Amino acid sequence: MSENNQIFKQPGLNEFFSQHAVFTIEELDSFLHSRKSFNLNTRKSLLSYYCKKGRIINIRRGLYATIPYGEDPLSYPVDPYLLAAKMAEDAILAYNTALQFHGKAYSIHNRFLYVSSKKPLTLKFQKYEIKGVLTPSSLRSKGNEMFGVTVLKRSGVELKVTNLERTFVDVLDRPDISGSWEEIWRSLESIEFFDLDQALAYVLLLENKTTAAKVGLFLERHKDALIVEEKYLERLQELRPRQPHYLSKNRRKDCHLVKNWNLMVPVEILSKSWEQEQ
Repeated sequence: MSENNQIFKQPGLNEFFSQHAVFTIEELDSFLHSRKSFNLNTRKSLLSYYCKKGRIINIRRGLYATIPYGEDPLSYPVDPYLLAAKMAEDAILAYNTALQFHGKAYSIHNRFLYVSSKKPLTLKFQKYEIKGVLTPSSLRSKGNEMFGVTVLKRSGVELKVTNLERTFVDVLDRPDISGSWEEIWRSLESIEFFDLDQALAYVLLLENKTTAAKVGLFLERHKDALIVEEKYLERLQELRPRQPHYLSKNRRKDCHLVKNWNLMVPVEILSKSWEQEQ
């Protein structure tokens, strides 16, 4: 017991907690190894001790959150971005969650999405739902899972998030998980600049003709605002489907064919009907 007490009193533990608002078992193990104080019994005793003290809480197996001194562990709001970022070793914040992280989402959600090459997991904690999405197979097959990914720190915790160029293409590629078309369109319209070379490179990696057409349609309709050169539209037109495809598989009513993109587009997008309702 005296040995455990000595471990609990290590000043390095408070330093670890202060730098890890959310942490995994593997990160704690790495810390203990660095202090030459690792064994399974030590780790189990340490976790049990600090959970009872209310200094940390167990989110799910292998995942913990640190609770600041003086805060109630039952009600303290754990950062959902950090939870999503720690759901898998290769977790990347993506889709509307990435838009939200970059401050470009039209609406704020309590559902947070991450992509991973491992089996997607879902976690419900406090008022949030953390949901995993499998990394597109075209990226996995090429080893390009990290294309367009930025590594940042939040509350001292390192996380990975798709940049605006990849996010732009992703939400058009997967509207089924990215919100309503009004939300997607308004969110993307709030972005003032895209590196179009990178966006085009990502479209090519995805190898999806319908997605290429959707990206082309958006850029064409915002050509002046985004200063889109004709060469990008011409390249995207080369990639478009040969036959008409629906912009959204789940939305086949009240659509109009945009011939130069071979896309059946909901009338509400073409007319931006949501602006008329204001």
